[in-house]
Amino acid sequence: MKTIIFIGTNKSGSSREAIRAGERLGYFTVLFTNNEKQIKQRKEYVDVHEMIFVDTTNLEAMKKEIRSLKSKGHEIITIASFVDSNVANSLKLCEDFCPNGTSAEAVKLMENKAGTRASLNGLSYSPKFLTLSSNSKLDSTTVETLPDFPLIVKSAFSTGSKDVLQANDLEQLKRHIRKLNEKAPDESIIIEEFIEGDQYLVEAIVHDRKIHIAGVIQQEITFGKRFIITGYGVLAFVPRQLIDSIMEVLESIVEKFNIRNGALHVEMRLTDNGLRLIEINPRISGGAMNNMLKAAFGFDLVEETLKLYVGEKPSLVQKHKHFVFTQYVIIDQKGILEKVTGKKRARKSPGVVEVYVKPKKGTQLMPPLSMGHRYAYVIAQGRTMEIAKSLAKKAAAEIQFHLKQ
Repeated sequence: MKTIIFIGTNKSGSSREAIRAGERLGYFTVLFTNNEKQIKQRKEYVDVHEMIFVDTTNLEAMKKEIRSLKSKGHEIITIASFVDSNVANSLKLCEDFCPNGTSAEAVKLMENKAGTRASLNGLSYSPKFLTLSSNSKLDSTTVETLPDFPLIVKSAFSTGSKDVLQANDLEQLKRHIRKLNEKAPDESIIIEEFIEGDQYLVEAIVHDRKIHIAGVIQQEITFGKRFIITGYGVLAFVPRQLIDSIMEVLESIVEKFNIRNGALHVEMRLTDNGLRLIEINPRISGGAMNNMLKAAFGFDLVEETLKLYVGEKPSLVQKHKHFVFTQYVIIDQKGILEKVTGKKRARKSPGVVEVYVKPKKGTQLMPPLSMGHRYAYVIAQGRTMEIAKSLAKKAAAEIQFHLKQ
């Protein structure tokens, strides 16, 4: 029985769509999860053929489950994860049970923001930075080496805008460092220059060291207590100068991290002095990204990524080209969700491709401290980016969360 094992999934978004893609491709799908809620909601995961409750941080426990599956006749074709914290472990297991040319070491390095910065230090696109080891404190010598304020302060393992803070002066910088040390005393902290400019996200697949760009997406950022990306514009046509600059950065990353096969997304800002790297992640972006690219170009990126992992050649041939904009919905106050209105009106709005609302009645909602606190999105197509953006924002404005304080 040809089987794909997935380590972790969210209920929706790219990680869940990957499991559905595995089923579509004809594989038996097994999900390793440490989420008790998913076990209780087993009937809602019809695309998961077998769900196994196991500690997904424990390699030996997962190896035991894999050996058990093999003893029952499962042929493990690949082991994959589309969830931040599990990608490196999935590839370590792959190296033991089903090698596919991906590198667990490269992924582990990319997941560590401090390791990434150190590996790319000195390159033209790499920001100025310094790393404080766990529980270190700023001294006068350290302060002198820092770029000018504002500065960005973050945990070396931050994901989804969690633990990424802006410091506008020395006292605020010290407070942020204390806060991060209290939260994770064993983790190092990165302090880096604040980079101004339009922010782009680039989705790509690497196959036999050749880079295939799946999409270039301009991001809109909402500045609150955290940097939350609330708008994504998929460019149907990318200016030649920009695509050439992006390829230079990607080629450098593939060489530095020795990537033969794999998926990644890179966030960069376009400055007067060229592209500057914000971060690298060794997977497709979560949330609506797969559906955005499907609406823009017609291919399914998670399906093509799975093909890469099972030894087939991925194909990112564009079936069409549409400008696509995705507007996320956040809230500005805390409360218990009583009801959501406007979903039907949003779905019937011109140009709308998809409307998704995440929370159910009775869920506690809050202003965003991470990407996980975005509660709905609308994807819309248009002849131009301006039209797609306008349609998405207008439809998203129909969605209202009614809260009980």
